[in-house]
Amino acid sequence: MHLPETLVKRLLTFARWIDALNDRAATLATWAVLAACLISAANAFVRYGLDFSSNAFLEIQWYLFAACVMLGTAQVLRLNEHVRVDVVYSLYPSRGKVMVDLMGLAVFLLPVTLLVIYLSWPLLVSQFTSGERSSNAGGLIRWPVTLTLPLGMALLSLQAVSEIIKRVGWLAHVHEMDTHYERPLQ
Repeated sequence: MHLPETLVKRLLTFARWIDALNDRAATLATWAVLAACLISAANAFVRYGLDFSSNAFLEIQWYLFAACVMLGTAQVLRLNEHVRVDVVYSLYPSRGKVMVDLMGLAVFLLPVTLLVIYLSWPLLVSQFTSGERSSNAGGLIRWPVTLTLPLGMALLSLQAVSEIIKRVGWLAHVHEMDTHYERPLQ
């Protein structure tokens, strides 16, 4: 199958838009880490210094952690820092690596992310419409943390599409891409 070069170039423009979107989401994830750390420190000071505490302080920390993980996941894929299961991946030639990536993205990652969105959406809608709150005293409403799941999976789905486009562009000799992968230290 041969795609016209102009179509591939337009798709690559769309992929750059997705990458920019996920760069912004990753920036939010970074700020969520800082906010969680500051809230944790403030909570410790208030709890032990002033003998006061609230479950809301604890819950907002894990809400922020959820935001950090779910908003940052797509960026991990974009930067090629995700975990690879294939133990011989580094032995493949560049074309073999690209084909393995395409298979993994299209057959495994994309269907799973779309399934998680499909399955998590009704829970989000239910929590939003009912105003469900944590059962802990002083607990927070639940829907904001639940929103991070379909939102994060949507960003990851988009990034998977971007990565598929880039690999198709590389195979069509329209896009340059570094196919080198360095295994993490064990």
